[in-house]
Amino acid sequence: MPPPRALSEFVAEANEVLETLAHDLAVLDAQRGREPEPDLLNAVFRAAHSLKGLSAMFGQEKIAGLAHHLEDVLDALRLGKVQNSDALVDTLLEGVDVLTLMLREAAGEPANPDTHPRAAAVADHFARLAGGGQATSADVLDEVGIDPAIRAVFTEYEEHRLRENVKKGVTLWKVRAVFSLEDFDTRLAALNTTLKPLGEVISTLPSSQPGDDASIAFDLIFGSGRAKAEIEKAVEGVASVSPLTQKTISPARDAVPAEFTPAPRKPPPSALFLQEASAPDLPAFGGSSQSGVMQGAEPSLRSLAQTVRVDISRLDGLMNTIGELLTVRANIQRLAEVARQSGSTPLPKLWAQELQKESRALERKLDDLQNGVLDVRMVPLVQVFDKLARLMRRLVRQSGKDVHFEVAGGDVELDKLIVEELSDPLMHLLRNALDHGVEAPDERIAQGKDARGVIRLKAQQLGNQVQIEVGDDGAGMDETRIRQVAIERGVVTREATEELERRDLLNLVFLPGFSTRQDVSELSGRGVGLDVVKTNLSRLSGLIDIDSRRGEGTRFLLTLPLTLAIIRALIVGVGDRTFAVPLNSVTEIVSVKPAELRTIERHEVIDVRGQTLPFVRLARVFGLRETPVERHFVVIIGLAQDRFGLAVDALLGQEDIVTKPLGGRLRGVRGIAGATELGDRRAVLVLDVGALVEELKRPTAAVG
Repeated sequence: MPPPRALSEFVAEANEVLETLAHDLAVLDAQRGREPEPDLLNAVFRAAHSLKGLSAMFGQEKIAGLAHHLEDVLDALRLGKVQNSDALVDTLLEGVDVLTLMLREAAGEPANPDTHPRAAAVADHFARLAGGGQATSADVLDEVGIDPAIRAVFTEYEEHRLRENVKKGVTLWKVRAVFSLEDFDTRLAALNTTLKPLGEVISTLPSSQPGDDASIAFDLIFGSGRAKAEIEKAVEGVASVSPLTQKTISPARDAVPAEFTPAPRKPPPSALFLQEASAPDLPAFGGSSQSGVMQGAEPSLRSLAQTVRVDISRLDGLMNTIGELLTVRANIQRLAEVARQSGSTPLPKLWAQELQKESRALERKLDDLQNGVLDVRMVPLVQVFDKLARLMRRLVRQSGKDVHFEVAGGDVELDKLIVEELSDPLMHLLRNALDHGVEAPDERIAQGKDARGVIRLKAQQLGNQVQIEVGDDGAGMDETRIRQVAIERGVVTREATEELERRDLLNLVFLPGFSTRQDVSELSGRGVGLDVVKTNLSRLSGLIDIDSRRGEGTRFLLTLPLTLAIIRALIVGVGDRTFAVPLNSVTEIVSVKPAELRTIERHEVIDVRGQTLPFVRLARVFGLRETPVERHFVVIIGLAQDRFGLAVDALLGQEDIVTKPLGGRLRGVRGIAGATELGDRRAVLVLDVGALVEELKRPTAAVG
């Protein structure tokens, strides 16, 4: 067994390979119905090959064995021996899921009893796929007259790509280029980049007509439907172009057009089409099966490793900042030594000016260091969006519904720890959208809707916050049923439900155990989920809101801070207590006289530029003694679409803080996110703005 550090490195590297593999398979799935991009097929094949070699090197023979079977299937796909289909991608994704389970067990997690039978079933199907395919029998390469001497040096894969190009009716060209030995690698790469938009570079061979002693010549075998003049113009002054074949053949009627647009690999496709598989030759993995082999609890979507891959330029920036900080430290030490040696002698004014200068330099460099560290912690949401797309693909097949899954905003970045904590709440919301939201095709048609439903997962950055939307165009929430269940369970009285605003009524679904579902399905409907979602988001200082219309659909809006590591805070005083308010939720600060306050339905409000906002006294929130004031300092808090005024006694400035969790009795105090230590070594409490907003939105809230 490898040492713990080596095992940790293996798990991190293998997990990244599996995530890349799953992403590329999702792109491959989006290319069904047309010829897959050759570069994509090669990338998927290389990923499986890398996983096999990595696992074998660390003694993980079971993972290496299954990865070897996966590699064989992908090689057969590259060679055209098996076709890209729903069923094939299902099998490949099931293989990735099983490999992930095996990797979790290798990392020390408890063994899953389903892992071994699932691995055996997948390995058997991989073996049948890789061994059962047949290459194209009719050799079209003989028809077009390729020189046997040239053809003899092609690999099996290159011959397959030649056949595919010939069958599309394109012309095969030989592009000859001679480069200096000093820079042939960069110039050859540039030539490939130039040719790629015009067709496919099938092979790069050493030329049969080499250059002189100071140069090297290459023959690029190139398939393109473009005219010779267009290709020659693109490589003018760099290479010469001549036909590789004596003639072309007419393309087959079912052939894919010669010029296809490669699907983007990063970020992922904007829409993934999920529909029920119809291929009969392979089982639909992940759904219910009579044997029960594929059954089991849904594993968490969190990453196995808490590692972040960092661009070296970011680390270079951090190292430069640290180097400059060391210079500042040396100067401050020098000034401190001067002060020590001066004794009781007054220090010159120049010394004080120099100390102030170094203090400002220290502040600037610490800001740079803080921003650099935060930048390193940021990762794109695509890391979790890819996993959710795979989950939805399988769940849609299991449900029997026809669903179009839209994904957007995967390039939005959040703190790594927030992204990991988001995976399970988003999984709950998507399950609910599929099970409770989108109707069956026949129901949708009867209602005049398109048979195919839509589920959306979108993210966008709004200043210092990120908003994530999980929505569907399904049935929407039944307000009558929500009101009935709330009354039956004693959550609210019948009279109180009549006074609830629509938004407050919908928010009842976040109560623990609240469910309007009378039956239990395989996807959801067990009375758990939404309360867990809200609890998990509260731990991230996040907020969740609902917008639902009966017959039109439902939207869940999640609002989250960019990071929880180091934040800028407004320090405020209430009586003899001091609190820190995260500055990313503060929109402005105003002052009002007590006489300017109004009361609406027993709640105090203020008017800010024509808008009426709830007025909340922080002292009353925590039961502190109130001090009479001539004017209230009001901190306007904005989170998502919610805004309110928080009244405090004093504004004490701004500081960068690191929030630490609370223990003991203070752990469960509503409205407190943690504690921090200020520059004068005082410990103060940090407000949980999200929790305060939620408390204010409660129907029975009496704060203020």
